[in-house]
Amino acid sequence: MDERLTRIRPMTVADCDRVAEIRTGGWRHAYRGLIPQPFLDGLSARADAERRRAGFGRGDGSVVNLVAERAGEVVGWAAHGPSRDGEEHAGEAELYAIYVDPARLGHGIGRALLAETTKRCAPCPRLRLWVVRDNAPARRFYERAGFRPDGAEEPFEAGGALVPEVRYVKELRV
Repeated sequence: MDERLTRIRPMTVADCDRVAEIRTGGWRHAYRGLIPQPFLDGLSARADAERRRAGFGRGDGSVVNLVAERAGEVVGWAAHGPSRDGEEHAGEAELYAIYVDPARLGHGIGRALLAETTKRCAPCPRLRLWVVRDNAPARRFYERAGFRPDGAEEPFEAGGALVPEVRYVKELRV
């Protein structure tokens, strides 16, 4: 399918349930074998949606949530905002998350979300993101889009296991 068939728009509170389904389904699909299965099995789209609704519209507006639609159905979600990697990266942007309905992978939806995120972050010198180190498909996706690992690595805890992530960066002002 063609990524031009994908409409990217700001997320609304009405999208919270579908975004939560996409996010939890995305975790279960992408992190199978990389994160303890009991942790993945315990993810709740309902609880995720409730958290999203409760926090919707709060904050200073610096975090941007986008959804991808095809034929009126939300099929992907991305969030970006200021880099959370300390003062040395102040003024830079970070892609916090990008997930596509697992049934729709490979159809240009992720590329469309990433292209729109990159466009919106263009005033920043760099766009950073963190990706699970052993998630080879995601790493290939980002590398094809011009991101490169910068040598930083940190783990996060999930289900009692430490899961290593690597940081990627893309220069936006060349």
